[in-house]
Amino acid sequence: MQHPRDILHGAQAATPLPVCDHYCGVEALMIKSLALQTEMSAEFGSCVFDVTLDCEDGAAIGDEKNHANLVAALVNQALSATKNIASDKIRRIAARVHPVDHPAFVQDVDIIVGGAAAGLCHLMIPKVETRFDVDRAVRRVDQAAAQSGRTVPLPLHVLLESPAAVHQAFDIAAHPRVQSLSFGLMDFVSSHGGAIPASAMGVDAALDGHGLDQFTHPLVRRAKLEISAACHAHGKVPSHCVVTEFRDVALLQSAARQAARAFGYTRMWSIHPAQIRPILQAFAPEAQEIELAANIMQAGGQAHWAPISFGGKLHDRASYRYFWQVLQRAHQTGCHLPASAAAYFSDSVPTPCH
Repeated sequence: MQHPRDILHGAQAATPLPVCDHYCGVEALMIKSLALQTEMSAEFGSCVFDVTLDCEDGAAIGDEKNHANLVAALVNQALSATKNIASDKIRRIAARVHPVDHPAFVQDVDIIVGGAAAGLCHLMIPKVETRFDVDRAVRRVDQAAAQSGRTVPLPLHVLLESPAAVHQAFDIAAHPRVQSLSFGLMDFVSSHGGAIPASAMGVDAALDGHGLDQFTHPLVRRAKLEISAACHAHGKVPSHCVVTEFRDVALLQSAARQAARAFGYTRMWSIHPAQIRPILQAFAPEAQEIELAANIMQAGGQAHWAPISFGGKLHDRASYRYFWQVLQRAHQTGCHLPASAAAYFSDSVPTPCH
């Protein structure tokens, strides 16, 4: 039987990434997050969230070089540990460096990419304004990666944080080295000089209409939709911003569901370990949807992907693509898959870091 990824044109629109990207910048929290990634990879059978070690917000002013060296050391330690235990679980560790116009950018890239490129799954570039910023980052990243011996181009994730950047979202998303766009909510709001209220940086649990939150303020909604649409137009992954109310699990899950189901995001930031599982749950398909997808894909495969009637409804390659993507998302979020669907992923090998 031919594999869906080989036969369904457009089924691999974007590189499948874990739906959660966990950020941490304090040494103790970075170490704990890497340990948690190992534990949850063993639990779910695959790496279900990225760990992004943060230099931009994690490094104290004046201590940028030491922090970059710490990040490089942690990446290399994690890579070495994985090799030593002969694990078949591919780790996904990234780093967020300073913006391209920051004095520490070149230093960050030279230390982290130049010294630990083999252990990185991607590099996050914040405060990207134009495609030129991406080009500038690519040149320096590739130079550092070549010196380290990395042979596979390092994907870049970029963070859009201003109205001007959002205006350029489609052009930035079209860049071949960009794998994902993220929305920087708080910087976006503050860049409006008070024209957007502080409530738009949070989530309104009451939804009483007296305030506008990040899902209801028109300018914030528009920015989120522009970024999501740009990603889907160019086969890139849209990554939703943080929810700062990290102690309220119900609120976080509600926000994550809105991001996934109403705004088209397929990935979301976490800033606290307690947010990881709720994000996985919110982005995961429902059990009945997984079962339906598995049954339709099995029937479609048996028909060699010709049109079929299933449950009184017509299905062809357009709906097969949709249900294949449901199964992909279920796999990415660690959901239980029926045997017929699990077989599709038995030979899946993540792209190596180096």
